[in-house]
Amino acid sequence: MKYCSECGQAVCLEIPEGDNLPRYICKYCQTIHYQNPKIVAGCLLSWQDKVLLCKRAIEPRYGSWTLPAGFMENDETTAQAAAREAREEAGARSPTLELYTLHNLPHINQVYLMFRGELMDGYAEAGVESLEVGLFAESEIPWDDIAFPVIHEILEFYLQDRKTGHFPVRMGDVIRDQNNVVQIVRYQESSTIKPD
Repeated sequence: MKYCSECGQAVCLEIPEGDNLPRYICKYCQTIHYQNPKIVAGCLLSWQDKVLLCKRAIEPRYGSWTLPAGFMENDETTAQAAAREAREEAGARSPTLELYTLHNLPHINQVYLMFRGELMDGYAEAGVESLEVGLFAESEIPWDDIAFPVIHEILEFYLQDRKTGHFPVRMGDVIRDQNNVVQIVRYQESSTIKPD
């Protein structure tokens, strides 16, 4: 960030009084520009024994398969954002949505909230951000072409939970180290999370 979005003057990076992290500050109008993680909301929608996947028509990971999801907009709830993304990417609707997974991705400053629901009438069609959409049985999921590790993790959770019919809210962290190796830390359903 070089310029203040409030007044257009140059900003500097320093720790504001009473804070402990560097922030972009406009010395002219005194605005502190906080940069916080973005929320990605999406849906895991099922129809009979199949799950809905979208083939990405945008970067990153053009041509790979994913669940319908995207960045939350202002003036909407997380469930509204998830439902909107399902409509936009797959023409999909669900009568109800339940929070299913929460994943922290600190290396890209994102938090993923995925909701679970039934695909209304089994209907889906590709939106502008999807090359195609499809309903996949467990044996048909294109595991080698899943776009992101977090989506792979969510699908694994769902297939595991579907066997018992119990769908607890699942949590985890997706950590990418300096060598670009991804590690997924799963939290148990009833575990206490240590913030450090």
